[in-house]
Amino acid sequence: MATGAACGAALAALTVPAAAARPAGPASEVGAGVHWAPKDSGTPQVRFRGLAAVDRHTAWLAGTGGTVLRTTDGGANWRNVSPPGAADVQFRDVEAFDARRAVVLAIGEGEASRVYRTDDGGTTWTESFRNTDPKAFYDCLAFFDRRHGLAMGDPVDGRFRILSTADGGRSWRVLPSDGMPPALEGEAGFAASGQCLVTSGPKDVWLATGGAAHARVLHSADRGRTWTAADTPVPAGDPARGVFALAFRDRTHGIAVGGDYRPGESSPQAAAVTADGGRTWRPAATPPPAYRSGAAWLPHSRGAALAVGPAGTDLTTDGGRSWRTIDPGSYDTVACTPDLSCWAAGERGRVARLER
Repeated sequence: MATGAACGAALAALTVPAAAARPAGPASEVGAGVHWAPKDSGTPQVRFRGLAAVDRHTAWLAGTGGTVLRTTDGGANWRNVSPPGAADVQFRDVEAFDARRAVVLAIGEGEASRVYRTDDGGTTWTESFRNTDPKAFYDCLAFFDRRHGLAMGDPVDGRFRILSTADGGRSWRVLPSDGMPPALEGEAGFAASGQCLVTSGPKDVWLATGGAAHARVLHSADRGRTWTAADTPVPAGDPARGVFALAFRDRTHGIAVGGDYRPGESSPQAAAVTADGGRTWRPAATPPPAYRSGAAWLPHSRGAALAVGPAGTDLTTDGGRSWRTIDPGSYDTVACTPDLSCWAAGERGRVARLER
């Protein structure tokens, strides 16, 4: 297991110019001595689209078959802490506050959309929300702090549905929709990586959309009470295309990634950037070459970020304007932590940590 200093050096090495990095090699190789180090989750039948990285030691995974895993030793060992009786639900997002407290979201129509919370590392769980509206379908979770958080759902009666909690996910309420702009025809979110809803600071939150004539990003500066919408250059236009993930390093600088999730379909202009808090978006000059479902800023970096998808991992060192593929392995979601650690997870139980 890499030490904090080694992890820091590994992340710093990712910011070297493309010409100085080694070409991508095996599935675990990233370049300049940095690589995705696979961690055996022991669950090859599970696809993990939910990932909460607490630090270089602790991470939580949430996936198919009602599966939740937790590690506290850097991925050397994973404990199955799945909620009992949840084998028929599909977890797509997990938010963790530490090694003991976490909140997970199950997706689906009607009562399939649920939220569970644990305060004892997954030994016991409480179901804190079960959707009773047959028209609602929840996609993503995000927290501003240990108490305040939101869950985002697809449009109901023409507007995106927002749940709010002020007690760390122990209880939830549906926010009024009068501050939400109307959804476009066919517009929805993508429950692909737990990153269609993201926060920065105490009140700012953004949600990503697709499936309509335009892929949009909606922003709220008051914890989800009122929203504004902005078009992005990421192609949309059918149910498979749009913005799948967002990442903000502060309340003004953000990146959006997406494309067309169908295998074999091209995904031009699969990334966009903003420098004004999401009011305007411009296309990446050199976007990722294929669909990407997850994104994360590298810790304490002003320009470096990662994007992941089934066809590989890409790196930007200029704030999202240009991307280069650094690993061909399949991952659905990625997360980095303040203590200089990055994790990724995806299909067939895949989970890895960035090491050197």
